[in-house]
Amino acid sequence: MKKIAILGSTGSIGTQTLEVARNNGDLEITALAAGSNIDLLEKQIREFHPSLAAVWTEEKAKELKTRTADLDVKIVSGMDGLLEVAVQPESEILVTAIVGMIGIRPTIAAMEAGKDIALANKETLVTAGHIIMPLAKEKGVRILPVDSEHSAIFQCLNGESRGQLKKILLTASGGPFRGKKREELKNVQVEDALKHPNWHMGRKITIDSATLVNKGLEMMEARWLFGVEPENIQIVVQPKSIIHSMVEFVDGAVIAQLGTPDMKLPIQYALYYPERRYLPGDRLDFWTLGQITFEKPDMENFPGLRLAFDAAAAGGSLPTVYNAANERAVAMFLDRKIGFLEIPEIIQSCMEAHQVIPDPTVDQILETEEKTYEMIKGRW
Repeated sequence: MKKIAILGSTGSIGTQTLEVARNNGDLEITALAAGSNIDLLEKQIREFHPSLAAVWTEEKAKELKTRTADLDVKIVSGMDGLLEVAVQPESEILVTAIVGMIGIRPTIAAMEAGKDIALANKETLVTAGHIIMPLAKEKGVRILPVDSEHSAIFQCLNGESRGQLKKILLTASGGPFRGKKREELKNVQVEDALKHPNWHMGRKITIDSATLVNKGLEMMEARWLFGVEPENIQIVVQPKSIIHSMVEFVDGAVIAQLGTPDMKLPIQYALYYPERRYLPGDRLDFWTLGQITFEKPDMENFPGLRLAFDAAAAGGSLPTVYNAANERAVAMFLDRKIGFLEIPEIIQSCMEAHQVIPDPTVDQILETEEKTYEMIKGRW
């Protein structure tokens, strides 16, 4: 029985992780953490019987404690609560499905406690990859990617020498606005941006897919996960999301991982690696599929992707600015305070104003995040 703790259990990845546990029967959920959705968290606690659960605010924690008074579960709150979930002695793997840089400290704490990480919190590597990857090596823990693209790359590299890897081909669907020009994007509404053609995801990542910022974040994450420089990562638009990513080796061979768009596949692969388990669901039918097409990404009309390569090239604290500015801009767009095209404009403005810290500590990363938020608050 493998023992799992989950940060972000009420979100898209968290709920699908629990679905994988439900379908298998040999995964024990020892701890859960959520933001504020205590209605769903209570249901999860009653079904999976973790010994520990965390919510962000103390007020919500008190309410959840009252609701679960009949159960043998400890309720905690805040960052201290997340850290307690991360280092819980019973768990073997921490699923980091929480959104944002709030995931950095719990991820580090879990690694220092010897836990393997099933990584769905891309911000941790985008902003602190220079800290996380050496720490994983030092502690002898595994970072198992949960994002579909990084799981695909991980699967393609299975059994291969990393030294023979030439290039990563990171695929993108192009989002709901693929092929549209800047003029057509001026009056985009929140509802339009949330209509992803292939994937059912959380609101923030769906907007990131619409701006192509998500692919920029994934490029920076792939850089650290697989030790490849940004210039050796190529973005390839594959609209049907059938090829989840590819790798090219020094001899010119290209290996791809294909499948239907189902996040439970990379989640299950990470939790059971190196074992493969049966997963219910649709299978690819190549006769029905007919063909797979490819396009270049449009960095002119979707400059958020170009800015990601700029941030990765500069390195240091600039990826933190890119990520933090995007987080705040997306939140403002979802609240209908700014337009769709202002998201990359805010990112660029913050990046241009920032003085790069070459090798930031965790404290400096979080300070940079806060300063970026303050800058946006002062200008928009």
